[in-house]
Amino acid sequence: MLKLAIFGSGSGTNCQAIIDAIAAGTLDAEIKCILADNEEAYILERAKKHNIPAIYFDCAPFKSKLDGEAEQKVLQTLEEHDVNFIALAGFMRIVKDGLLKAYEGRMINIHPSLLPSFPGLDGGKQAFDYGVKFTGCTVHFVDAGVDTGAIINQKIISIDDEDTLETMMNKLHAQEHIAYPEALQWISEGRVKREGRKISVQI
Repeated sequence: MLKLAIFGSGSGTNCQAIIDAIAAGTLDAEIKCILADNEEAYILERAKKHNIPAIYFDCAPFKSKLDGEAEQKVLQTLEEHDVNFIALAGFMRIVKDGLLKAYEGRMINIHPSLLPSFPGLDGGKQAFDYGVKFTGCTVHFVDAGVDTGAIINQKIISIDDEDTLETMMNKLHAQEHIAYPEALQWISEGRVKREGRKISVQI
C-alpha cells in the first residue's frame, strides 16, 4: 500500500480528489500527512477536515525551492510519519537533491498541460494563449528538471472556439481529478513499469 505524503501550496483540489478516491475504495493508499509551504493554503484545512496531519513548513530564505534546513526538516517529518511515496499537488517549489535522492522513483507530480509541451508555470494558460486546439494534464515522475520526468498518465481535452481560459481550466481540472488517483492506483497495484524515460502500464 502507498503511504502518501501530499505536498501543496494552494487550494488542494487534486489532494481532495485523492482523498475522495481513497474513501470511495478506488485508490488503495493511506495519506500519512499533508504538507504545505504556505501557512494559509487551503490544502491544510482539507487535511484537518479529514483528520490527516496538516504540516506547514517555512522554506525561508529560499523563494522558489525546497532546500537547506527546510528540506532536512521535511525529510525528518516524512520519516516520522512512515511515508513511502510523495504526491506533489500544486506544490509551487522546485524539489532539490536531498528529497529527490531519498524518494527516487517514489515521487510524482501533476502538470496542467500535455508534457513535454508547455512546462513550467501556468501550463494551462500557456496552451490557451498559444492557440492549440487540444491540451490536457500529465502525471509524471519527478526528477531534477522542471516537468521533465517520465510520463505515467495523460488526459486530453479540446479547446473549443467558445472556451475562455476559465472554462478551459475547469475542463482541465476535471480531468486532473481523474488522472491523478488513477495513476496512483496503477502504481499501488505495481502496474507501472519504468525503463529509463519509458513507462508502460500493464492493463
